[in-house]
Amino acid sequence: MPLLRDLDPLTGEQIRASKITAVRYERDRPGELVHVDVKKLGRIPDGGGWRAHGRSEQVRGRGIGFDYVHSMVDDHSRLAYSEILPDEKGTTCAGFVARAAAYFAAHGIPRIERIMTDNAWAYRWSLRAVAADLGAKQIFIKPHCPWQNGKVERLNRTLQTEWAYRQVFTSNAERAAALAPWLEHYNTRRRHSALGGLPPIRRVSPT
Repeated sequence: MPLLRDLDPLTGEQIRASKITAVRYERDRPGELVHVDVKKLGRIPDGGGWRAHGRSEQVRGRGIGFDYVHSMVDDHSRLAYSEILPDEKGTTCAGFVARAAAYFAAHGIPRIERIMTDNAWAYRWSLRAVAADLGAKQIFIKPHCPWQNGKVERLNRTLQTEWAYRQVFTSNAERAAALAPWLEHYNTRRRHSALGGLPPIRRVSPT
């Protein structure tokens, strides 16, 4: 049997390839670098999906599309902000980054210096104006190397295990309503191993 570290934590399937960054890093101050990404989740039909009723053909045929969970994570403090949005188009991504920056400013990170994303068209071309307004520089990961954006990729996994799939939801609205309270818990109370057991808010300046 493979070791637990070689298995996907959600499905239990063996991960065929493992890519890691040779040199682990952490920026020196909040706002020096933020990571941005989108996670696509299937919407839950009213009454519950397959997690509530099993994988019957009737339930599988009730698909109603996807939610796009946009997230930003500060590299130094791990402070995070997420929104559920209807798509991942350029204007949607740009609006999210502006609102995320406002959230960071309200929580002790007044300036963002660099924004790291993958090479998606929406990020490469549609964030230029909002990045300029923030006085931030855009940087991109190497193509096909998502581990370089690892802090937000790790947040995506945590979102799945501790929010999206932690309990059985009976509607998409019920799951969406649970995101903000979970995010507040993540930022202010949840212990983070990379921060010596402290929550992210303890690494930013009080406002």
